[in-house]
Amino acid sequence: QVQLVESGGGLVQAGDSLTLSCTASGFTLMDHGLHWFRQVPGKERQIVACTSGDGATFYRPSIEDRFRISRDGASNKLFLQMNNLRPEDTAVYYCAARKSYYCAMWDPLHTYAYWGNGTQVTVTS
Repeated sequence: QVQLVESGGGLVQAGDSLTLSCTASGFTLMDHGLHWFRQVPGKERQIVACTSGDGATFYRPSIEDRFRISRDGASNKLFLQMNNLRPEDTAVYYCAARKSYYCAMWDPLHTYAYWGNGTQVTVTS
């Protein structure tokens, strides 16, 4: 059974850092395009970053250089290191995987095969 479980969210102050983790079971992360999304209540889920099986990474332009996506094959985990957090980063963060080796930043949400249940990140000013 394929499962993705996010962890690492929390309540932090502006300027702080957090690292989110996404643990996969039932499949090998390294063979798939992997993504972090976020969603604020009442708004559409938006892409944050993605990484392909070849290690290529892509980021939402507004993220600038504050976030870093990475994966670890040994632990079968995906990470999102978030630095210099801002109140506008407050959201539920989700990891998602495509069946494809390559990630996709702007495809329709239904094309992402596997989703976690999300972890809340709250940034106070």
